[in-house]
Amino acid sequence: MKRFLLVISLLVWGNFLLAQTETDTLSQQKSRNSSQLSGRSADHFMIQIGYNGWGGSPDSLNTGGLSRTFNMYFMFDFPFKSDPRFSAAIGAGVGTDNMFFKKTTVDLRKYPLSFAHDTISSYKKYKIATGYLEVPVELRFASNPTNYNKSFKVALGIKVGTMIDAHTKAKITRDREGYGGYTQRVKDKRNFNTTRLAGTLRVGYGVLSVFGTYQFNEFIREGAGPNVKPYSIGLTISGL
Repeated sequence: MKRFLLVISLLVWGNFLLAQTETDTLSQQKSRNSSQLSGRSADHFMIQIGYNGWGGSPDSLNTGGLSRTFNMYFMFDFPFKSDPRFSAAIGAGVGTDNMFFKKTTVDLRKYPLSFAHDTISSYKKYKIATGYLEVPVELRFASNPTNYNKSFKVALGIKVGTMIDAHTKAKITRDREGYGGYTQRVKDKRNFNTTRLAGTLRVGYGVLSVFGTYQFNEFIREGAGPNVKPYSIGLTISGL
């Protein structure tokens, strides 16, 4: 009987030590994984450069040149505890769009906007430029969450922005009076929706990814001009 009790005691004690060892090992792994995730690069800083267009633009609008967009964001990344390959991110930054026109002038001070075909004056460049303060939100996936710089990445999200600037800029080589060699700038945002809501998508590997955006709401106020919705596609450089 004593031997039987001794054997039972040894088995219980052995199981206790084994369970304690496994618990310590799991704790160490979780701590190590948490440390690796907290110090990893997670696209905390993003720069985007790309092409900008207007969806639904009528044929009467003569766009020309390379219309472009430039965005810069600082982001905070929050990995999911259940699966660190997935994370949510929110940030803030600035977004700018430049839409170029060919033989077309735009009077921002008129209501509705006046898009006039001009065959008399000569312009080296003519554009509408807009700038926004933006808050992007993303749902992210990274195949290697401990090292974003060596990971396949996908991010789907939205961004909300408020317009801080809208102006036209014309580099005139010859105007209607025969003068030229000067730049004309007109600033006015009364005819534009000052709030922007756009969907976003990024797909890439490491620090490089391709991005696309599409604005859900109207760019120009209802009744103030054509119902166009800006979109963009380009390259994202990310890190930190």
